[in-house]
Amino acid sequence: MSNQLKPSGMGDPCCEVSPLVTEPLNAPAAAVMAARFKALSDPVRLRLLSAVASHAGGQACVCDITDGLDALGVGQPTISHHLKVLREAGLLTSQRRGSWVYYAVVPEALTELSALLSGVPATAAAAAR
Repeated sequence: MSNQLKPSGMGDPCCEVSPLVTEPLNAPAAAVMAARFKALSDPVRLRLLSAVASHAGGQACVCDITDGLDALGVGQPTISHHLKVLREAGLLTSQRRGSWVYYAVVPEALTELSALLSGVPATAAAAAR
């Protein structure tokens, strides 16, 4: 017999609480998610991702992104660096069209982040869209 106290309602089926996720992240998935959250931990990068996502289809020309973010107080090289970090984290893709680079949000990456934070499995979150 255990001397540990059980929280109120334990063992009572009507009071059982379901886990928020079905299973913990494995090491590779945790590394990917950590890289994505790290990329989003910078306010400039978070605003850049938001700026791209706010354009039609979740994609925008770099010229449109930088024009709208003059208030950030950072130069073009710094913005390019932050866009590169977001791209390397798998949150954005880029495509050169003529002399301009277009960035697009990776919807699956945002769905996975959202699913992890909300406790909804990523497959269920994607199916709900």
